[in-house]
Amino acid sequence: LVKDLQLMDKYFGNAKLINPQGHEVAASGLASNKLVGLYFSAHWCPPCRSFTPLLAETYRAMKSEGKEFEIVFLSSDQSESQFKEYYSQMPWLALPFAERSLKDKIASQIGVNGIPLLVLINPEDGKILTKEGRRVILEDRSGQQFPWEAARSAGGGSCSIQ
Repeated sequence: LVKDLQLMDKYFGNAKLINPQGHEVAASGLASNKLVGLYFSAHWCPPCRSFTPLLAETYRAMKSEGKEFEIVFLSSDQSESQFKEYYSQMPWLALPFAERSLKDKIASQIGVNGIPLLVLINPEDGKILTKEGRRVILEDRSGQQFPWEAARSAGGGSCSIQ
């Protein structure tokens, strides 16, 4: 358990996440999942707006089947109001918009160059399974292949971020 807490500390430190109801959630709780997806996205990015509803559909289906998968939204929105409007469409956790510097630090650690980007992480060892979670979801919309051990890198359209 200590190793799991350290892994989540690697990304989130002692920051709190929020759930769709606006309540704070400890990032350490992510360690109980088989996979954690870090979803870098923004409301101003058309490919993001296209992918988010598909991801939400897959996420809901997987959760209804009891799959141990969680997503954390890391926003590249330009204002709190854009963040709130966009996050209202999402059923998973989010890093609060006020945590801009932490979002930037995590994006830098992972090497985020464009969005949408869904990075799938194994919470047991902290290793990135793939940065191509978007492709994984599009190829397995019902989540039947979860936890996607066979995932490999591949390309896809994205929006650049500064």
